[in-house]
Amino acid sequence: MQKSFQIFLLITLGLFFSQLSIAHPGGHYHQDDTAELHHWETKINNTPLIGNFSMYKNEMVCIEGINGKEWTISMKDLTEIDKKYALAEINRINQLNGAQLISEETNNDHYHPNYLMLIFLASLTCISFLLCYYAFSRKLITQWRLAYSSLFFISTLLFLISCKKETENIGGGTSNSIPKTSTAFLDSAFSPFKPTISTSWDTNYFYVSSAGIPNHNMMIGITSWQQQVPIPQDYTGTNHWSIPLQPVYASQPLSTRYNFMKGAVALAVNGVPIFNALNNRGEDAFTIGELDQWGGHCGKGDDYHYHAAPLNLSTSVGLKPIAFALDGFPVYGANEPDGLAMQALDTCHGHKYGNYVYHYHGTTSYPYVIGAMRGQVSIDPTTPAPENQILPQAFASPIRPALTPLRGAVITDFTAPNTNSYNLTYQIGNKFGHVNYTWDNTGTFNFQFIDTGGVITTATYHR
Repeated sequence: MQKSFQIFLLITLGLFFSQLSIAHPGGHYHQDDTAELHHWETKINNTPLIGNFSMYKNEMVCIEGINGKEWTISMKDLTEIDKKYALAEINRINQLNGAQLISEETNNDHYHPNYLMLIFLASLTCISFLLCYYAFSRKLITQWRLAYSSLFFISTLLFLISCKKETENIGGGTSNSIPKTSTAFLDSAFSPFKPTISTSWDTNYFYVSSAGIPNHNMMIGITSWQQQVPIPQDYTGTNHWSIPLQPVYASQPLSTRYNFMKGAVALAVNGVPIFNALNNRGEDAFTIGELDQWGGHCGKGDDYHYHAAPLNLSTSVGLKPIAFALDGFPVYGANEPDGLAMQALDTCHGHKYGNYVYHYHGTTSYPYVIGAMRGQVSIDPTTPAPENQILPQAFASPIRPALTPLRGAVITDFTAPNTNSYNLTYQIGNKFGHVNYTWDNTGTFNFQFIDTGGVITTATYHR
């Protein structure tokens, strides 16, 4: 009997202490977080390090991966994109005066045991153990069996609670806790730009029709130019932009570093689409000089769009969103919806703040708008990653073949002499070139090209 009790005691204690270890595994991030962690690429290792920014000291960046694994990397060994990302995290922490980074309370699929219940059950386990010992030592068989049964039941319950896995989204709550977006709220965000744009809606989507041309100037400041120019697009009819009215949290947010390098990820409230911060070659479009002073440029279809956050729109919309992601969540500027300074962001570049729904923020550093799509999106099955795209969305209509980069060209001026005309001026060295073009209501576009040697050529295109 004494040997049996010793075996029982060892098993029970092993079970008890294993429960305590399972209740709170080491590290902030665990295996299920991989899709939400940042992928770091270094100059000394071809394999990406998967983890989030932890701290910075003495030119060294500390990265925390799953299950408490950590790496310390010299800032100079990071790629330019990840160096910019690390600096953004450092600056954000400094700006927030020590505000904590998003940790396990704001990531999904973590273990969240009820510690008060664990302590209570642990106390009962100890009491039951003492009763077992007392009954066994006094050879009170009936009482010993009762105490043993109680101890086994409580230990089992403790094990189940410690292993209970709650699904808590980055935005807080579960997917069905997200209220349906008010169409009045959406319409009020786009209203400052009417009648240039128009809106409508049904029970599932909020629709925006536009020409894709902003109310601000364009193109000035681009130093890496592919000779594309902005022309009005036909984002109307069935080719309008569609914003879901009922956002749903994605179980595994898709990172924009490895997805969505084709098509838009959001729509600015002036009717201009927002693309991935990376171009289709995986480069940061802003840092390599492809963008103008407002964060935009033209694609191969002569379609103007942003790659960086159009923060200038805040002057028109105030504290309302400057954009809406194609997953349905709003994008705010440098301030929270209540006017306070932007709080710490998660790896999707958003958060759940106060009583407001989950939302993204536009910033002046990578990823500028969206780090990962926090909401569920439908992917075009014909477009494999990384050049996959979200559906539904509007598409540009090219009128001329795509051109090649013009080496050394810097766009210095862009004007609109008349309602349906634009003049673009670029400089190479100390010489200037021009692209002057007009269009009419029939879809005819007339171009005049004047190169830096003064040679003039013309072309006409029809939509």
